[in-house]
Amino acid sequence: MRLFIPLANGFEDIEAITVVDVMRRAGIAIDIVGVPSTFLTSESGVRLTADKKFTDINPDDYDGIILAGGERNVNALINYMPLLAAIEKFNRKKKLLAAICAAPTILAKIGVLQDRKATVYPGLEKSIPYPRGDKVVVDGKIITSQGPGTAIEFALSIVEALVGKGKAAAIRNSLVA
Repeated sequence: MRLFIPLANGFEDIEAITVVDVMRRAGIAIDIVGVPSTFLTSESGVRLTADKKFTDINPDDYDGIILAGGERNVNALINYMPLLAAIEKFNRKKKLLAAICAAPTILAKIGVLQDRKATVYPGLEKSIPYPRGDKVVVDGKIITSQGPGTAIEFALSIVEALVGKGKAAAIRNSLVA
């Protein structure tokens, strides 16, 4: 199992780092992939070095994509055609697609959320076809969540979908979540 989280400048710190941390605790390989650079600055000014640049990976080598929020990050990713092509391909192959905060709007833009239940950051509900008010929504291989405060629950839902309830419960207990 191998995932990647594409990040651009302005990514939401809590969402990105929490997801990476929880995936690694679960033994799920996850690469932080910079778009377009490996040197990134978060929404709150935290500097991070990505594992790889998007141009240096082959998305076909991965089993899922996780999209974090942050207004500038989402704006950069929603206009990055190689990523959108990868998301469309993952959707066709029924690979994991997970998005938190404003990032579900990326999935909606390219039609991934058509006929799917999803959630999004409060106030952006009109940006997705069938919004739900839940903190985390799982619809098959599509997992969406509302924002920074739901990041642990979002990450644990991904773990549960990929490696099972037992592993998710063990991590939840260790995090006191």
